[in-house]
Amino acid sequence: RVEPRPDAEGQVRRAGLARVPAGGDPAQVRFLVPDRFTLGYGLSPAVVERLAPLEPAWLVTVDNGVTSHEGVAAAREAGMRVVVTDHHSPDEALPAAAAVVDPQRGDDAFASPHLAGVGVAFYVARAAQRALAAAGDLPPDPPNLAGLLDLVAVGTVADLVPLDHNNRILVEQGLRRIRAGAAQPGVTALLEAAGRDPREACAADLAFGVGPRLNAAGRMADMTAGVECLLAADAASAQGAAAELDRLNRQRREVEARMTEEALSALETQAEAVGPGVCVAAAGWHQGVTGILAARLKERYQRPAIAFAPGQEGWLTGSARSVPGLHMRELLARVQRGSPELVQRFGGHAMAAGLTIPASGLEAFRAAFAAALEEALDGGEPAPSCLDSDGPLAAEELTLETAAALRYGGPWGMGFPEPRFDGLFAVRQATSLNGGHLRLQLQAADGTGPVWPAIAFGAQESGWDRLAGPVRVLYSPEVNRYRGTVSLQLRVEHMEPQPGG
Repeated sequence: RVEPRPDAEGQVRRAGLARVPAGGDPAQVRFLVPDRFTLGYGLSPAVVERLAPLEPAWLVTVDNGVTSHEGVAAAREAGMRVVVTDHHSPDEALPAAAAVVDPQRGDDAFASPHLAGVGVAFYVARAAQRALAAAGDLPPDPPNLAGLLDLVAVGTVADLVPLDHNNRILVEQGLRRIRAGAAQPGVTALLEAAGRDPREACAADLAFGVGPRLNAAGRMADMTAGVECLLAADAASAQGAAAELDRLNRQRREVEARMTEEALSALETQAEAVGPGVCVAAAGWHQGVTGILAARLKERYQRPAIAFAPGQEGWLTGSARSVPGLHMRELLARVQRGSPELVQRFGGHAMAAGLTIPASGLEAFRAAFAAALEEALDGGEPAPSCLDSDGPLAAEELTLETAAALRYGGPWGMGFPEPRFDGLFAVRQATSLNGGHLRLQLQAADGTGPVWPAIAFGAQESGWDRLAGPVRVLYSPEVNRYRGTVSLQLRVEHMEPQPGG
């Protein structure tokens, strides 16, 4: 049993550390989610300094640490034994931890290399439980780790890892627990705060309902609030925590909208700023929203994007997002190899990364990043994105039954996309909704057959409301629940006019 020195618990609790209920276990287990704004990402010496007052015997990382050589060394020097569990790409050398568990290790033979950080932690817990059982040290009534699968599902979907066969099993089993009413109170409360029915939950509800509200805590305030929501012991405390996360998510959306508008306005007046990649920064931007902004710019310009906001004095903190075929972490490593003074630290994987650069080196970094992209592309341009379709559906196939079969036929997600279809339609009506969305009424282009309700999220500026017909529409049939009514709705992803329209 490790006892903290006097007042150590209070000091670390104020720094974002919280106690996990022990449930009678003699070990004391606590968590710390480093404040990204002051401590950055991952296990750093500064994080170890925050933890040192508790004198922990063991330090286990989750979803970070595989490149934290200095942090691991500092923890060992402070008397901690370190277990790294991560899913990010390691350096050529691993940190000197007691154990490093990462499916991206070159010598790792685990069947699923695409586990999210939560998936790695789950399998480590299973392995520990098996080892304890083999040694005869398992308590008479051990915890059923399957009871954590709803958390594994949330983390796997929210982290946007490819849904390979193994990850689909984890997500589907977690969803079944949620639909059966066996989820953690916090997961249920977050779904309800997002207006999603836990009894009908699918992967999209986790991706667009639960994930953004949990992430909002880390982006706008302190991620500890999100963890404590998931650890809530009862519905009442979970609902209070979820309400606060919902408020933070609304605040995040407002900040995101302002930053996106400012970035697009600046890029439109500086066409030269859009080369093989996009790199933007502004003094008034919020560090916690740069990742979302980078994703928006990547989607808009179909090329890698990095967004920076002011960090600690003299530094810029950035988030990067990439497109298929361009590995973002390797691009940043190329920049650092060529100009070590331009990148203080970075980490991430193929599609997303974070980095810190000196504010005075922004223009030099832009040039170095563009050069790294040009070298990776061999002077070409990023490949344009392709809008894939599973083909047309006949009118008699556009039914609520089809939509329900598709909703529960996944789980769908990264690398295993939800089926979507295309067809020729006429737009009978288009109405703008709050939030920048469009509500549409679509009918077969020849004017026959039923009129289908449809919605296009975030499409108010697309000009689609000015189209009549014929237009080719890329869409997914979905189940729409509103005020007790269940109906078919087409979720529109793309529209383009056809000859004669």
